[in-house]
Amino acid sequence: MKNNIPFLDLKSINALHRAELIQAFERVLDSGRYILGEELNLFEKSFASYCETKHCAGVSNGLDALHLILRSFGIGAGDEVIVPSNTYIATWLAVTYAGAVPVPVEPLESSYNISPALIESAITPRTKAIIAVHLYGQPADMDAIMAIANRYNLKVIEDAAQAHGALYKGRKVGGLGHAAGFSFYPGKNLGALGDAGAITSNDDLLIEKVRMLLNYGSKVKYYNDVQGFNCRLDELQAALLGVKLPHLDIETQLRCRIAQQYTQGLQGLPLHLPIVAEGTSPVWHLYVLRSEKRDELQSKLAELGIVTLIHYPIAPHQQSAYKTFNQLSFPIAEKIHHQVLSLPLSPTMSQSDVNQVIAAVRACVV
Repeated sequence: MKNNIPFLDLKSINALHRAELIQAFERVLDSGRYILGEELNLFEKSFASYCETKHCAGVSNGLDALHLILRSFGIGAGDEVIVPSNTYIATWLAVTYAGAVPVPVEPLESSYNISPALIESAITPRTKAIIAVHLYGQPADMDAIMAIANRYNLKVIEDAAQAHGALYKGRKVGGLGHAAGFSFYPGKNLGALGDAGAITSNDDLLIEKVRMLLNYGSKVKYYNDVQGFNCRLDELQAALLGVKLPHLDIETQLRCRIAQQYTQGLQGLPLHLPIVAEGTSPVWHLYVLRSEKRDELQSKLAELGIVTLIHYPIAPHQQSAYKTFNQLSFPIAEKIHHQVLSLPLSPTMSQSDVNQVIAAVRACVV
């Protein structure tokens, strides 16, 4: 009898670390210190080391990470920030929160990431930064993006929310630009048990500003140097992330193996399978294929017990939240959003599960 295959079984993933997670919870509970304590310090040091960066600042979520980076770089009203037209809306929202204007640039159809060849034509005297999203865990072409940024004296911010541990030409994402924002939303490759995020950078001044902004604009308690925010990563989530971080590379290897099996098993079908750019090692947060009959395929797979998701059904410029962009046309992003389908991918999937997904897709695609 065949099993129903969930898209992502967080319960089984966290069960792998249950004893350690409970110990971490009890340690925090018994400490009596729940904000800005030793658990956060330890995790920040560990994650900075993992990302091969000088600094890490824990924050409340991935959106706040990007927002605080922009604010700390002094980017705000009257400024423009280049963003991918194909991304989750949080990338755009961070720019809006800072008071700046997102300027969309189309992606490469092969990688779904922002096309460096199209960035330069979008630069104006008001442009202050480029946000490069490592979408689905596939690194963007950072050397090309940094070359453009250096010519125009722009900041480059990595949206690494889906790319923990991904490699670009042998270097970890998180230290390839001027700063990076990470999300530890529970479904991420490194997931907390609630909302959580982090900022990594080699820029001393930036991190100093970030730490002040995330804590009410204060360096010393009750003394507020600037108008800040409350965007702190709490001790409990930091402790739980500290448990899971040492296991991340092993779980990434399992994801990579499943992705490779999907690609091999689905060859020859009328589908657009993911392409890995030369010099990159993605972490396969998502395995996203494209089908011109996406909705029909998703429906058929559901009948066979295979749960799939769409990342993402609506491009940011078509969202009601960005009505002033609704009349603009970004045909590559629109095409991608109409065709993408994400297959189940979890480090706890069995070989039987993987085989069942492949067989189901092959049976449904005609």
